[in-house]
Amino acid sequence: MQVIWRLEKAFAKDVREELPDPKPHINTVATTMRRLADKGFLIYEDFGTTYRYSAAISQKDYTNKFVKPLLTRLFGNSLKNAVAFFAEQEEVSVEELKEIVKMIEKKRK
Repeated sequence: MQVIWRLEKAFAKDVREELPDPKPHINTVATTMRRLADKGFLIYEDFGTTYRYSAAISQKDYTNKFVKPLLTRLFGNSLKNAVAFFAEQEEVSVEELKEIVKMIEKKRK
């Protein structure tokens, strides 16, 4: 989904090119994209033997519908608990924490 949101419209080969090495087989990418379309996350245009995909849901809507509830379940609706977890796992740097604080302060203004 990240690649589709960035490219806006893409064929499976375009998505594969954007993925890090080792790249999955093109059939794996195509199957994944077809499944995402079947679930309503992607829409596609038929070009005969291939399809061009685009997002059916925005990144913001996806985050609100799936990621936010997951974080709520995992961290008890506490941003502090979520940030503390990642800080303890050393998944977030001091610089990133400072950026988070700046984002919060900017949003409050």
